[in-house]
Amino acid sequence: MTSASQGAARPVLTDPTTQGAVNFLGGIVRFRASAQDTDGRFSVLEHTGERGYMSPLHLHEADEETFLVLEGTLRVEVGPETHSVGSGALALLPRGLAHGFVVTSPQARFLTLHTPSGFDRFVAEIGLPLDQAGDAASPDPQELTRIAAQHGIQIVGPPLLP
Repeated sequence: MTSASQGAARPVLTDPTTQGAVNFLGGIVRFRASAQDTDGRFSVLEHTGERGYMSPLHLHEADEETFLVLEGTLRVEVGPETHSVGSGALALLPRGLAHGFVVTSPQARFLTLHTPSGFDRFVAEIGLPLDQAGDAASPDPQELTRIAAQHGIQIVGPPLLP
């Protein structure tokens, strides 16, 4: 892997035919740019979910997570603070700070940028193929915690309530 200061080593062009997608914790996540695409520098994921799509309270040991809301509204809890993050808003969450989100509008679509990449590998491991409908059960919380830890993510609390 080349250092981040050298910039991109090659052009990367992806489109829906080359990007993967999975059912993840009740929403759909599309891999717009993965670690493989960016030599591990960053990843960009697009999330689509209905009211109640949420994450457990967690922290990333190695990556910054940035949310850019394209449609809808999220409640983002970060540290002791709670914020309503609507369409066009951005939330940058530093590594090592506990946070979580829940979709509070009827539907939402948002991007997450992870710098460096790594979260995309976790999503790929936990996610289920799109043909395994949204009714698929979420992973057992203990299993989710174990797999998250293998990817440098600490689950530190339960999912947020809608």
